[in-house]
Amino acid sequence: MKIAVVILNYNGKDYLDKFLPSVIQNSADAEIWVVDNCSTDDSVSFLQSEYPQIHLVENESNGGFAKGYNDGLKKIEADYYVLLNSDVEVTPNWIQPCIELFQQDDKIAALQPKILAEQNRHQFEHAGAAGGFLDKNYFPFCRGRIFDIVEEDKGQFNDTKEVFWATGACLFIKADLFHQMGGFDEDFFAHMEEIDLCWRLKRHGYKIYYCGHSTVYHVGGGTLNYMHPRKTYLNFRNSLYTIYKNHEGSLSILFRRMVLDGIAASLFLLKFQFKHFWAVFKAHMSLYANLKSLKKKRNALKQSTSTFNAVGLYNKNITFKKFLGGVKYFKDLKDSDFKS
Repeated sequence: MKIAVVILNYNGKDYLDKFLPSVIQNSADAEIWVVDNCSTDDSVSFLQSEYPQIHLVENESNGGFAKGYNDGLKKIEADYYVLLNSDVEVTPNWIQPCIELFQQDDKIAALQPKILAEQNRHQFEHAGAAGGFLDKNYFPFCRGRIFDIVEEDKGQFNDTKEVFWATGACLFIKADLFHQMGGFDEDFFAHMEEIDLCWRLKRHGYKIYYCGHSTVYHVGGGTLNYMHPRKTYLNFRNSLYTIYKNHEGSLSILFRRMVLDGIAASLFLLKFQFKHFWAVFKAHMSLYANLKSLKKKRNALKQSTSTFNAVGLYNKNITFKKFLGGVKYFKDLKDSDFKS
């Protein structure tokens, strides 16, 4: 059994300097790789001089998170990949519980550990928290994080649980399945590509899991700040891409989602956040501009899909639950409203 911890780096020398020691110290059973995505800082020379034991892949171009990992992983042989953001601190025994969970069920294709905030270590981190879900309109949320409300970690998610998606900030995935699925969709560039990949895996009947017996600490927004309009654009655009590709029923769901996006854009406008309003508009225009290629992907997925595993879908509207129903925490949601 071969495990490869793979860190995608772009101008992240400071993060490598800060967090790579924890990875080296706590990953004795794994090979450690850094895939450099054409950095313009001194990341590569830093690694070569300070960490010659680290395996290094230098990509020929920067195609973002999705293409960066796809290009790098083609050169890395392993049974399990652990895709790890450069701004993540790992802890002792973070790998073994996840590998043991894989070995309990052959249908588990990917999983994530508990993701806590590096700067507030008793609080869940926005990107992944304790495992991801999608509501009836395919809005993502997590155990431990619903929209902008993140919970304090009080041990409430010290379990293992099947979810719908696992975060790309620290994604354990079977290497053969990553390649069989074609890796990440490179048209996404960055953001939500892990949700798309998990959805494709679930369309083949595989399971996605959360392992609460492993913990890492994530800075978050290390490459692109959460409030940056570019992130708004990528999140809205890639969400529409994901729905168009993967939703198996009528695409009327896409219209409903776009209406809700319009409401969000109006709120940006009311708050004088004009760049974010424009980001949502551009995201919708990108959908129209790329319908031909998206339809081709949708048709290909239809032909290849076997039995869809719907566990992790929430049958209600999480937006209404949060903003009109007063729901703040995951425990406030009824188990019966989730598909099982």
